[in-house]
Amino acid sequence: MKKTFELTHPKIKYPRMIESVKNEIRKYLKRNRKKTLPQGADYWDFKCKFGDTEETAKTVHLAEIDKHINEAEAKELTSFYIEVIPAAGHRNK
Repeated sequence: MKKTFELTHPKIKYPRMIESVKNEIRKYLKRNRKKTLPQGADYWDFKCKFGDTEETAKTVHLAEIDKHINEAEAKELTSFYIEVIPAAGHRNK
């Protein structure tokens, strides 16, 4: 998923737009975790980026995405960019 989320809408309030973005990301993660793993892989890992725009996006950990969305909400940004790319992961013993 590489997407710029617009948080302005004439009828939908800002907090509802934020919640819909979080819900869309959770659905995307759940959908990708159900896919069969490649041979030799242990789990699905996700490469994530977050930023105001695609050019300024920085690498973040998957667990920090909600925190960054909440920060964007506090700044009252009208849009932000999220990139979540699934990758097969291997556990280190």
